[in-house]
Amino acid sequence: MDIQALLRSRSADTYDLHRRHVNPQMVRVLEVIGFNRNYVSGEGAYLIDEEGRQVLDFLSGFGVFNVGRNHPEVKRVLHQVLDLDPANLVQMDLGLLSGLLAEALAKVTPPGLDAVFFTNSGTEGVEGALKFARAATGREKIVYCRRAFHGLTLGSLSVNGNQEFRARYGPFLPGCEAVPFNDLAALETALSGRDVAAFIAEPIQGKGVFIPDDDYFPGVRRLCDATGTLFIADEVQTGLGRTGRLFAVDHWQVTPDILVISKALSGGLVPVGAIVTRRDIHGRVFDTMDRCFAHSNTFGQNDLAMAAGLAALHVIESEGLVQRAAAIGDALLRGLAPLVERYELLHEVRGKGLMIALQFGEPASLGLKTGWRLVHGINADLFGQMITMPLLAQHHILTQVAGHGLDAVKILPPLVIGQKEVDHFLEAVDQVLAEAHRFPGSAWSTTKQLAVRTAATRSTA
Repeated sequence: MDIQALLRSRSADTYDLHRRHVNPQMVRVLEVIGFNRNYVSGEGAYLIDEEGRQVLDFLSGFGVFNVGRNHPEVKRVLHQVLDLDPANLVQMDLGLLSGLLAEALAKVTPPGLDAVFFTNSGTEGVEGALKFARAATGREKIVYCRRAFHGLTLGSLSVNGNQEFRARYGPFLPGCEAVPFNDLAALETALSGRDVAAFIAEPIQGKGVFIPDDDYFPGVRRLCDATGTLFIADEVQTGLGRTGRLFAVDHWQVTPDILVISKALSGGLVPVGAIVTRRDIHGRVFDTMDRCFAHSNTFGQNDLAMAAGLAALHVIESEGLVQRAAAIGDALLRGLAPLVERYELLHEVRGKGLMIALQFGEPASLGLKTGWRLVHGINADLFGQMITMPLLAQHHILTQVAGHGLDAVKILPPLVIGQKEVDHFLEAVDQVLAEAHRFPGSAWSTTKQLAVRTAATRSTA
């Protein structure tokens, strides 16, 4: 089999194949918003489409590519492992690579977290963390945050705070209760019965990039300690340097009881995740010899995933990507801040490190307000595409909205970007915002047409 020849010969069939065999609605979405490009390669912070256009990737696969795309060190390590012809996935055996990655994670995670269970994804990590918490505490209830995103399998969906993902799939796990994010009083009430196994939260909420007050997570830690509740930190997107610290909980010097990571641990090449917890919690799950398989999976410790994880950690440390994310993120935030004063549609810029949101809102001037209400009257979710579409079409920068109904665009570039990419993005956003503030104008007419087309596709679905 010549995979390169196969890809060359079938490149034009990509969207038709997905329309017929995978997800035709995703094909329709990409076609409607003008994102239907065939990307054929990627390197660092850039994608290359089939027409040879270079696209700056400020989406990073929703946070997968912290070390950039196709990092040569990650590729080299994976080639080395393949060339060893490893005795992979024996199951009734133990792998050295998984032991080495577990050791490496125990060295960099918050103090006391030294027991590791490997997963294939973030949602699988959340599922396992919920099981661990119930086993360790003997309690059933789980408290989570509104607007939280922890995955889309049924257990993870039970603690997902977004109704657009939950609709059609209930009933969910019993004993799951939502509280507002960044509200210690509400959490205190929810935990007051001392019958909650765990409180699960993202240190910074991915849907919208909502950042808590500085006293929130220290307060979470105190409330959990006082009520015997475990604190699960979902660092699937925020972890491994994204926010300018290796883990986002480090901003507040808080140690969770269970830490869930994935995405960037893959090095962008092999899916992998991990649950990192205290040995006493881990020991309540695997407490006897006949329970050594009490929680398990087939592929979690596969050699390529373990090697990718080791390589990703090495690149993050050796290239100083955590410090780079902090410095470049500050530069981006400083460059974006003046746009809030200049453009009335842009209400706020918020973020930590290279996890940033541009928050839009209803303008004050009559003309723009008319356009705003017109677009939202047709579809409440589409305004963000008025920003993301021209960023891609005119400036070759890939971004996406931060969540349903939020009027926010999220910025998640690879941590390898430099000042050149920052300058390009700032110039592009300035131009896109300037065009958006001309009403009536091409940006508003395009967005209205998009809203109408979206409504038409819904009626014919």
